[in-house]
Amino acid sequence: MEAGKLWGLRRLADDAGRFKMLAVDQRPPIKNLIAERRQSESASYEDVCDFKALLVEELAPFASASLLDPHFAYPAAIHLVPPSQGLLLTLEDSIFEDTSEGRRSAEIDNWSVGKIKRAGGDAVKVLAWYRPDAAPEILEHQYEFVRRIGDACRRYDIPFVFELLVYAFAGAATHTTDYVEDTAKRAEDVIASVEAFADPSFGVDLFKLESPFPAGDVPDRAEDDGSVQAAFDALGRAAGRPWVMLSAGATQEAFARILEYAYAAGANGYLAGRAIWWDACQAFPDLEAMRGRLRVDSVPYMEQLNRLTDELAVPWTTDPGVLGAATLDGAGAGFRNEYTDFGTAS
Repeated sequence: MEAGKLWGLRRLADDAGRFKMLAVDQRPPIKNLIAERRQSESASYEDVCDFKALLVEELAPFASASLLDPHFAYPAAIHLVPPSQGLLLTLEDSIFEDTSEGRRSAEIDNWSVGKIKRAGGDAVKVLAWYRPDAAPEILEHQYEFVRRIGDACRRYDIPFVFELLVYAFAGAATHTTDYVEDTAKRAEDVIASVEAFADPSFGVDLFKLESPFPAGDVPDRAEDDGSVQAAFDALGRAAGRPWVMLSAGATQEAFARILEYAYAAGANGYLAGRAIWWDACQAFPDLEAMRGRLRVDSVPYMEQLNRLTDELAVPWTTDPGVLGAATLDGAGAGFRNEYTDFGTAS
């Protein structure tokens, strides 16, 4: 691996090579909750910053890395992220174009891979809405969006953490623009989405993937007839590189079940947010009550996830998809000559 990507991935994982990452980059779900509780049309900047800073302060110490957004979480809480841990910064805009033929994603304005690198980020995280049966022009837009960011991550030699979410078309019974799981999604669409972006031209270093089945439909592994595990296994094969599970707002019980399937399929950890802290956040606007619930509910749950990860997840450095590749490219006497200048193409 190139030097920066190798070091960045190591920074995101714990010392054993497992990812236990906290997501605090959510925007619409948090802003909507705050507006509802304040009985106002929108959430104030100060409220969102206070909300996110509290999440980081209480939960980041239990993570191997934290995912922040540049609007609120980074300026309000970067000083609360333990410097011994990794830092991811998000690049995709939470506002997307939703058409009858599919969704178009975009970067946050006045934000870039270069700024993430300069701000101390160990990785760039991007979410793209995708379904393989969207209109050709929609698919091409999404491919170009991801490829453009992948190229920039190569130039700046920083890991590209890529998240995929399948969605319902406008007009479908389960359609929503909220950041929630599509309860009508098909496993074959989730797997096909990963297969599409596993192409090396997109430059993805670490996949952040959703369950191939709606979280509420995933049974205990002891009750699986083999079909659920088979879909998770296919997800891992499609990724072909390190991958982690996202929670997509699943309940705590459901997400823990999902992780067992994912780890059996070779996943290297998790990158989760709402499954960890959403219940505790229902105490807002009472921040001290919220703090108490984070300590009583969210911290023990993170500790449970971390134990599960230690017991079952495969360290990314020993994953069959990267075995032999998790070493420094160009190591040797000529390293400084062969390694290109910052910001130039290699």
